[in-house]
Amino acid sequence: MQLRYQYRVYPTPGQQHMLARSFGCARVVFNDALRVRQDAYAAGVTLSDTDVQKQVVTAAKKTPQRAWLAEVASVALVQSVRDSAVAYRNWFDSMSGKRKGRKVAAPRFKSRKDNRQAIRLTRNGFSLRPNRKLYIAKVGEVKVAWSRELPSEPSSVSIIKDPAGRYFASFVVEITDEPLPEVDFEVGIDLGLTTFAVLSDGKVIESPKFFRRAERRLRKAQQSLSRKQKGSKNRVKARIRVARAHATVADARKDWAHKQSTVIIRENQAVFVEDLCVTGLARTRLAKSVHDAGWAMFTRLLEEKATRYGRTFVKVDRWFPSSQLCSACGMKDGPKPLSIREWQCTACGVVHDRDLNAAKNIHAAGRAEWLNACGGTVNPAV
Repeated sequence: MQLRYQYRVYPTPGQQHMLARSFGCARVVFNDALRVRQDAYAAGVTLSDTDVQKQVVTAAKKTPQRAWLAEVASVALVQSVRDSAVAYRNWFDSMSGKRKGRKVAAPRFKSRKDNRQAIRLTRNGFSLRPNRKLYIAKVGEVKVAWSRELPSEPSSVSIIKDPAGRYFASFVVEITDEPLPEVDFEVGIDLGLTTFAVLSDGKVIESPKFFRRAERRLRKAQQSLSRKQKGSKNRVKARIRVARAHATVADARKDWAHKQSTVIIRENQAVFVEDLCVTGLARTRLAKSVHDAGWAMFTRLLEEKATRYGRTFVKVDRWFPSSQLCSACGMKDGPKPLSIREWQCTACGVVHDRDLNAAKNIHAAGRAEWLNACGGTVNPAV
């Protein structure tokens, strides 16, 4: 399987200037390729990816209007053309139903005002030098903060500049699956806002609430930005301070999610999670808390690590009434408002903690779905 390994890089001022030119040229080529495809579609003409590439890169370099494209690495321009082709193809596949999942909108033109810039280079556009520096075509050798070694030779690298002004190198590497020793534990997970997660074995993971804890600092930085005159250098500095504050929160949340998901995958042979509709919940009055929790990122990491380490990961249907069923006898007791944290089953009299009971029901439903998919015999609990 393919994974991305991302590292912080520190280009010199001159290298930052060349990277900025590369970002700009890649953006222009992407927009030109998109415009060519739109014109061809309107005229009823079919163009191959090679025809588009020749028109917006090879032929464009020979014109006075686009002669400056020759000053940057051509491999970055070619990859930008391919990105536009993929975006256009995904749009058509989404409209025809060939692409599963949510509908994909038509690709949009990139703007020079976008705070995140990136280029992608294949093997002929970069190399790793013996001095542990990353060589980028037309840019030079860039210092890399190697936090860990690459597991294999990278096939491509993306150079990214984030809104906070930081530079990263994201390598794509091929790795082999590393199955962990089998264990006899399984777990169902009920995600929430008051507590981040309650596991069916009784373990409770408290919500770190990274955004809520940093909200006052973020508000102060945003107020300072709003007072700066538009177009001034002080406004640019204030915008970077706001971006860095948000980046600190996002990095802390991602690091925490990685650590928690790794522990759960290592300790359990099978993990069952409810398939929450995060997009719908983000439209409610709980939107800020939902985004702060990062449920989608957490479940995605669980699924990726389960695949990598030979574990089982199952998503339970989002319409499954996990909070309405008694985990002891299976009696459905009806919906309950969020204010009710404990309830007693009217059939068997067992008193349930709302979240723990839901986690046990998710575990049971996920296990039944898993065994049924594997061809096993599944009998209802009641």
